[in-house]
Amino acid sequence: MLTFRTLFIAAISFASLARQVVAAGAPTSTRRSRVPRKDNSGGKTWTQVDKFQGDNFLDGSWNFFDQDDPTHGLVNYQNAHHAKSKGLAIVKDGKLVLSVDDKTQLRPGNRRDSVRISTKKKYNGGLFIADFEAMPYGCSVWPAWWSVGPNWPEGGEIDILEGVNLGDTNQYTLHTGAGCSADSSVKATGKSLGTTCASSGSHNSGCAFKDSDPRSYGEGFNRAGGGVFAHIWDSDGIKIWHFARSDIPHDITDGKPNPSSWPTPAAYFPASSCDISKHFHDHSLTIDTTLCGDWAGSAFGSTCSGSCKEAVADPKNFATQRSADAKWKINYIATYQ
Repeated sequence: MLTFRTLFIAAISFASLARQVVAAGAPTSTRRSRVPRKDNSGGKTWTQVDKFQGDNFLDGSWNFFDQDDPTHGLVNYQNAHHAKSKGLAIVKDGKLVLSVDDKTQLRPGNRRDSVRISTKKKYNGGLFIADFEAMPYGCSVWPAWWSVGPNWPEGGEIDILEGVNLGDTNQYTLHTGAGCSADSSVKATGKSLGTTCASSGSHNSGCAFKDSDPRSYGEGFNRAGGGVFAHIWDSDGIKIWHFARSDIPHDITDGKPNPSSWPTPAAYFPASSCDISKHFHDHSLTIDTTLCGDWAGSAFGSTCSGSCKEAVADPKNFATQRSADAKWKINYIATYQ
């Protein structure tokens, strides 16, 4: 019999399988990426390569996914033209705002308009910093900030910020091909939820850490003024940090990040138990909000009342209020090498 913890991970991971197959495109041969080497001096100087902020999110450097949601969510993902014309992808006060439609009354079971974007550029490691002023949350809502490679799960997947409904903390998850595992004995502030990163159609839980900080997700994240998620992907492994707004290191705000000075990461997946260059390559950075679907739908009753389909039908569940706010407010996303 599955434990609650197993069900929790499996629900997200089953959905993950479907969405990655579409995101990654046609299968490609296995390859190794040129992952940045770890700087053993502890003082690597990171150089900014990309900074997506305001209007340059909408200048064509990000794709708008407009196919059926692979995770079976009740959403109509909009192309760039419709997302902009419907006000679901706008720049306001210098921030990119990605919204779920909060005006249309639907019949239960019908789909609501939403947005999913991903970079055209592919990445093979580095330091990634995302500053969100606010994130979507609420009953039926399933937001994610993640990256994915080709031929899922062979190209790997890194889930940096993800949860469902009225969940209270963030979950960090990896999905890979065979031969990759996590080490639960590493120094990390999050709680290990599983060590088998290898995923497939029949076993796709992935390996994960659960954050303990209520400011890392949903209402708690937004009430804290948002914050930063930073992660390093290099030859040492993958480390992920969350900094609430009041805790963001000055080196990040100054644009000169110095991870060697940061505290213990929330999640750490070391290369000693997973060949990073083999299992992660050619990733697109992705942001989306789906509704119900394989995870939020199956977990709906744990934090919400009624049915998930009924929640999607009512536009008030996606307007800004204490119990819901289905909007990403993105200050910037920066990449470093």
